[in-house]
Amino acid sequence: MSVTIYGINNCDTMKKARTWLDGQGIAYDFHNYKAAGISQETLQRWCAALGWETVLNRAGTTFRALPDADKAGLDEGRAISLMLAQPSMIKRPLLDRDGAFTAGFKPQVYERIFSAVDGGKEVLK
Repeated sequence: MSVTIYGINNCDTMKKARTWLDGQGIAYDFHNYKAAGISQETLQRWCAALGWETVLNRAGTTFRALPDADKAGLDEGRAISLMLAQPSMIKRPLLDRDGAFTAGFKPQVYERIFSAVDGGKEVLK
């Protein structure tokens, strides 16, 4: 199984997810989208699988600092544009297990998806 975890280095939730993966001996690639960027195609694939409302991190300081006009009337296209311009607005971590996506981190969910790969999506709120 190929596992890639997407996020940024300076995020506590990312650190917890990576520590959990390391502790379980799960090999993974880390894609720092703040340093390496993220493609529009990747964001579109995540939004198609999980919904743009899940992929867009509205709780983060980057999104909250936007002018109200930029937050009003969001749709998928505008949300993807915002995330491309400011990758910090992408929910973290985003886990890709051979094309099965999980947004967010909770140890009990990671344990379930890695003990019996279900091929489905998981959304953590």
